[in-house]
Amino acid sequence: MVKADNINDIIDHKLFSEDDIHEMCVRLGKQLTEDYAGKKPLVVGALKGAIYFLTDLTRQMDVAHQLDFIDVSSYGDGFESTGKVKIVTDLATDVKDRDVLIVEDIVDTGLTLKFMKDLIKKRGAKSVKCCAMLNKESRRNVDVDLEYYGSKVGNEFVVGYGLDFLNMYRNIPYFVFVYKSKLANPAMLIQFQLLIERID
Repeated sequence: MVKADNINDIIDHKLFSEDDIHEMCVRLGKQLTEDYAGKKPLVVGALKGAIYFLTDLTRQMDVAHQLDFIDVSSYGDGFESTGKVKIVTDLATDVKDRDVLIVEDIVDTGLTLKFMKDLIKKRGAKSVKCCAMLNKESRRNVDVDLEYYGSKVGNEFVVGYGLDFLNMYRNIPYFVFVYKSKLANPAMLIQFQLLIERID
């Protein structure tokens, strides 16, 4: 049986704690409240990763707004983007003449963000901006603006607070860096699963 005694075998280190995340949400919420005062924006959550951030962020926004969701993907089952973006779930709201704020968990290559921004602009939105919890700017390979973000991160693989590994572990209440090479090892993946069960 695989033991899960050593957290450092799987997790590099904790990136941001629950308190860190709360402070970022408060700061961003205050800025968005100021910038969207009187505009009644449509806040669009990018599924599935942004759901936790969206909830905490909008609770800090003291401005009337509507919510909608969109699910687009450029990833398969691996770590790297395929470079092809597709709509999985479309918006239910007409964005014409609306101020739209896209909420993302992390902006990496920028492909999905550019796709969403271009799509919403083509549908007649008055303005389209984005707020992401994490900004992996070093990975950007398209020209797209990210107007608001909580913090920059490096090229490490991040899990938790909405970010997944194989569509799991989104519910970890903080961000951790994990070793991709070790997660590719089946024994280490089992160890990671056991460890997260212990943390939860």
